[in-house]
Amino acid sequence: MKLKNSFIVVMLLVNIAIMAQTSVVGVVIDKNTKQPIAYALVKSVTGKSTYTITDINGKFEITIIDNSDLEVSHLGYKTVIQTLTNNAVISLEEKPVSLENIIVNANPLQDISHSVVINNRFKKVSQPRSVGDLFKDIKGFGIQKRGAFNAEPVFRAFRYEELNILFDGGMKTVGAGPNRMDPVTTHIIPEEIEKIEIVKGPFTVRFGQNFGGIINLVLKTPNKEDFGFHGNVESGFESNGSNLTTRTSLQYASDKFDILLNGALRDFGNYKDGNSVSVPSEFNTKDYSIKTGFNFSNKQRLQFSFRQNFAKNIKYAGLPMDAVYDESSLLGLNYKIKEVSKTIESITVNSYYTNVRHLMTNKYRPNIMMVEAFTKVYATTYGGKIELLISPNAKSLIFAGADAYLIERNGNRKRKVKIMNGTVLPMPMNFVDKVWQDAKVNDYGLFAEGKYYLSPLLTFTSGLRLDLINASISDVSEDFLALYDGSIQNASEENFSGNIGLKYKTQTFQSQIAFGRGVRTASMIERYINHFNIGIDPYEYVGNPNLRPEINNQIEISFSKVQKNLKVGGSLFYSFITDFITAKADQSIPRKFMPTTPPIVAKRFINVKKAFQTGFEFDLNYALSHVLRFKTELSYTYAKNEDFNEPLPQIMPLTSRLNLAYEKKNYWFNIETRMVAMQNRISDTFSERVTPGYILLNFRSGIKFKNKLQIGAAALNILDKSYVAHLNFSFKNSDLLSGRILEPGRNFTVYLNYKF
Repeated sequence: MKLKNSFIVVMLLVNIAIMAQTSVVGVVIDKNTKQPIAYALVKSVTGKSTYTITDINGKFEITIIDNSDLEVSHLGYKTVIQTLTNNAVISLEEKPVSLENIIVNANPLQDISHSVVINNRFKKVSQPRSVGDLFKDIKGFGIQKRGAFNAEPVFRAFRYEELNILFDGGMKTVGAGPNRMDPVTTHIIPEEIEKIEIVKGPFTVRFGQNFGGIINLVLKTPNKEDFGFHGNVESGFESNGSNLTTRTSLQYASDKFDILLNGALRDFGNYKDGNSVSVPSEFNTKDYSIKTGFNFSNKQRLQFSFRQNFAKNIKYAGLPMDAVYDESSLLGLNYKIKEVSKTIESITVNSYYTNVRHLMTNKYRPNIMMVEAFTKVYATTYGGKIELLISPNAKSLIFAGADAYLIERNGNRKRKVKIMNGTVLPMPMNFVDKVWQDAKVNDYGLFAEGKYYLSPLLTFTSGLRLDLINASISDVSEDFLALYDGSIQNASEENFSGNIGLKYKTQTFQSQIAFGRGVRTASMIERYINHFNIGIDPYEYVGNPNLRPEINNQIEISFSKVQKNLKVGGSLFYSFITDFITAKADQSIPRKFMPTTPPIVAKRFINVKKAFQTGFEFDLNYALSHVLRFKTELSYTYAKNEDFNEPLPQIMPLTSRLNLAYEKKNYWFNIETRMVAMQNRISDTFSERVTPGYILLNFRSGIKFKNKLQIGAAALNILDKSYVAHLNFSFKNSDLLSGRILEPGRNFTVYLNYKF
């Protein structure tokens, strides 16, 4: 074994020794005007370890491995890849305006503080069960789920509405289920995600109220660089659960018109954990989408998108009921025009409408002998945004505009009670429970954000936002009304948020510091839920229409450094949260359903004065050779409710990843180890339990044939570890799982993608 390890070390040292480094200079210009292009991104494709940007004269200098290919890109231009020679002149061709409302791009004047783009990950991820699964390998993130269908991201201490999740930079939706049976991430499939863009805190005001961060899911769009008719067929299979996915996409693109059609089927069964315990997790979905655009000129574009998702037979390991169906429709219409005048660079108008229909039942649960229940609920989301990009001079940009985000939810739960307080009723009793009480929350926002180029290396950012909130219910339950003296007034708020930031960036080093004040109005659940089990404990929860908005004051410092084949980066963050919204047992509110079953009182949502979170994230990427790369990441969050003098609930423990990847042009593989520490900082208020740590080992590989056919395969959880993730939990009626959702054991996958 020692001889084998020594051989590996020697081979790695040989690879390092034979690498030849070259420093080259060049200039990037516009192909038509011959003018220099500032802020173009120049990066090594082969080594993937160095990058730089062009200065205001279009010039750059970069250190690369001999004969490396370089990728040169810029917003508004077609990307080129070529082998670079010294003193090269690289010409970029302008591309038609695209409606991807990208949060992060290559222009430092448009970069958002502490933002990151996760690219190309999904070409090599094997068989993700849901969009939520895509966040497993992003540092600082965990996922929370009630079953395999409905995983959703948790970032640091923030979750649910504390994160602002978007599609294509502007479209939003909400689930209809009160216990997050169908969060945002269930309404699209992971195979349609092109990339994920993340802003790590309240460091921009341009995309709606932003409390703990922004996640933008960028869906695939027609490729303007590849005109004509194209398509692809892809299919995947998982051994653990006999899971099958199939997807087809067709695309046509020309200078004036493009269209993209998608259709997919997904059929997932119950998986087994490392001890062969079967976990209820089956579901199947059918979905289709259309995205089409018309370019009136190279400066104007109109785009329409429509998608529907039909999920059924959904089993939830972490809930007392299962879903008969979950259906959603998402409609978007967008317009963009560039170069409107000398000072107005662009005007963008986005609008959207989404509708979700959800039906839950306990038909196949043990408690059906006591009570039959089904819940039919609906959610409607609509809104839009108009944004002007103003350039007063060559050194500054101003984003200004208005947006609207309107939510409506309604629906009831019907119960047929057969046994009450242990006594069989001679005649079942029928009840109707108002889930949402016909709730509405409207948010109208005004914003302005400016960026100023202090020097070729230094950018200053500042923004201000006003949100006008109105919340109401129109079908109030009598017992809920009685809790608030027989009168519940519409809630109105005027919430101010803002941000400032400073970024320093050279060819090999970047550092930034930013402060943001994010304000979040209370959600519908926190305001209006009425005696439903929606938390991480067996309590019934009751809303509070008098909640104040919670405020996150966050500061973050980060850096990244590139040194030859080594890239390191890290960030430190601290959030001081005032009027933090949480829940606490209220002795004045008795339990409504099964009143003699402990706990015999309900929890009510309240504001507490102080809470905070702090922590760090670190990553290191080392190119051992032009085909072999080592990467490691480490993240940790510490969070506390100071009023309760205890940790905040459901915080990801210390997490580390080690990854060794070998990548050639036509084939690749990587070995990954994920290590998660024990989480013993737990909240007694929420009946949390200590979660043991665990180590996972995964292997992934892939091969391409003439850029047409790609085959990927993976062995996940190779050691067949039986474990639970700290963020996941099941309700007390799921006794088989002892209150926790067991994670999948060993799993073999294969994925095929054929392009034509």
